[in-house]
Amino acid sequence: MNGVLRFALFLSVVLGTWTAMHLYLLHRVWRLPPLAAGPARRWAILLLAVLWALYPAGRVLARLLPGRSAYAMEFAGAVWMGALFLSMVCLLATDLLSGFGVWLRPWTTHLRLGALAAAGALSAVALVQGLRAPEVVRRTVVLPGLPEGLRGTRIVQVSDLHLGTLLGRRWLRRLVDQVQGLDPHLIVVTGDLVDGHLPDVEPLLPLMSEWRPPLGKWAVLGNHEFYAGADRSAGFLASAGWVVLRQEAAEAAPGLRIAGVDDLTARGQFGLAGDPVAEALGPGGAGALILLSHSPLRAEEAATRGAGLMLSGHTHGGQIWPFGLLVRLAYPRLEGTYRVGGMTLLVSRGTGTWGPPMRLFRRGEVALLTLVPTGGNP
Repeated sequence: MNGVLRFALFLSVVLGTWTAMHLYLLHRVWRLPPLAAGPARRWAILLLAVLWALYPAGRVLARLLPGRSAYAMEFAGAVWMGALFLSMVCLLATDLLSGFGVWLRPWTTHLRLGALAAAGALSAVALVQGLRAPEVVRRTVVLPGLPEGLRGTRIVQVSDLHLGTLLGRRWLRRLVDQVQGLDPHLIVVTGDLVDGHLPDVEPLLPLMSEWRPPLGKWAVLGNHEFYAGADRSAGFLASAGWVVLRQEAAEAAPGLRIAGVDDLTARGQFGLAGDPVAEALGPGGAGALILLSHSPLRAEEAATRGAGLMLSGHTHGGQIWPFGLLVRLAYPRLEGTYRVGGMTLLVSRGTGTWGPPMRLFRRGEVALLTLVPTGGNP
């Protein structure tokens, strides 16, 4: 399947799902008391039609005529996306409780009104959580092969920033200062630094260039870098001082190697051949080895090929509960720390947000990792 057909299919599925969500909401509120009269129903249809168009129109307008109006439209549309999802979750819960209106019939109206009120409250909480600064999550990682001289090396991992029109200069300014305050020896970004449109991010280059840790800045491409153009995204990251690892490894310090692969999910979507994990990790060798991979896939293979630590993202930890239940079907290792053979796998729940600037119930994270060698005291 060529790129045009793949994009057309993707767009059809997205718009079809988006439309079905609005129709479900309309169907469930159609007989509620506020919409009992004909004029009210006509206004409800008009309002939902406007809300349906708000996010797609805002995305297009932000590309064609960037400015405050486009930002406001896209932001409102993105918030509505999250609120619509939570409305569906709450209404579906009442449907299951009432047998889709067959049981508890006298209470159906009250249940649905309560579901909408709950969705509104959860949306407000999620918006506040999404707009807060990411949480610093501190972990001590035992890394096999790490030289004693590198004990205490501090790594900051950021992932899934999704910089663009919604998360821009002001948000990045706070993140840059937050990371600088952690005084890391090296910084890694495990993909999706951009949100798929490089012209929105290019003005932020000077801010990203402020990070200058002594052991360097290391990056891999996520799926959104592929959507923006993989080679162009790699060039952009390199111009901001990142060492972009594409199926390769390099030495950060004597006895410490960093390997990286292009996003494994995107490589599958684009039909790319090759064995990126094998290419990146190579035949192994002495010292410690860290693998950066946007998607938390093929961890068992990474462990058998000598990686002592694998850093990933992509899942956002589900971002808005309970969406993580669906994400976990494709990525069982959703967030947090996992042991895979002799390797530690850390899956970030993401530093920024994608789509809705919302999180429920946990905000984004910046991971501060302190490395210690095997044996002895941490």
